[in-house]
Order: sequence, then C-alpha cells, then structure tokens
Amino acid sequence: MSDDDADPPSVFAGIEEGETTVTQGRTITEADVTNFAGVSGDFNHLHTDAERMDESMFGERIAHGMLVVSAATGLLWQSRSPEEREALVAFYGIDDLRFRQPVYVGDTIHVESEVVETRPRDDGPGNGTVRAAVEVVTQRDQTVVSCEMTSLLR
Repeated sequence: MSDDDADPPSVFAGIEEGETTVTQGRTITEADVTNFAGVSGDFNHLHTDAERMDESMFGERIAHGMLVVSAATGLLWQSRSPEEREALVAFYGIDDLRFRQPVYVGDTIHVESEVVETRPRDDGPGNGTVRAAVEVVTQRDQTVVSCEMTSLLR
C-alpha cells in the first residue's frame, strides 16, 4: 500500500479541550423568520403577529428560538476548515439548551464555543465525539442562547 492510499490523519485526534471558536456574524432577517415559520410550521403569534406583539412584554415579534439555534450551527459549520467539514460524521446531540434573551429581526448574532470534552470511540462510525459549550451572542453583547453541542468526527 502506498502513502497515497493511507487514511488521512484523524481530525478528531487533533482537537484539544479548551480550544475556542468565535464565528463571524449573521443578521436575522424578516425573510429568515417568515421562511422558518413555513418550514417548521410554527406560526405562533410571537413570530408572526406584529400588531399583537407590539403590546407584549417583548414589544415586537421575536425570532424562533430554534431558528437561532439552526443559524448557530450554520455559523459554526462556516467557521470550520475544509478538513474539519469533511471529518464531520454527524451532529450528535444538544444538551442544556436555554433561550436566555429574545432575538429580534435585525439582530446580528455570532457564536462563541469552547471544547469541553473529547471522547474517543471504538465502535461505529467516527473516531470520537467532541462536546462544546456554545453561546449565541448578539451585537449588544447579550447571550441569547446557551447549550452544549456534541459532534461525531472521524
């Protein structure tokens, strides 16, 4: 077998606890909220009824919490190198999810994450799991979502 046929080095093996990532920003738009309502079927007045929400504790419509989480996973994906993207086997889970503050149309969010655990695997696909503490933060420096995300990597 030639060196060209050898398996590429494990991306998982190169990840260390304590590593941090700060992503670029992304503005949550009217189209995002409308499209997410259509895709998810969540037409709750919190997201779709501007008149009703004017009188609410929020003062205006808010983005779906799961839209914000979904956008966060996209920002994390975009922040990865091509090798890291290729090594991702699956999004493995999410724990301790909390929606801390509302996100409004026009808010710009970014993600701050820190690897808190790497766990090798001997069975199934992938070389191990990586668990990261994740915070989604707005342009006002408010943490709006916090959770732990786990990915399966080779």
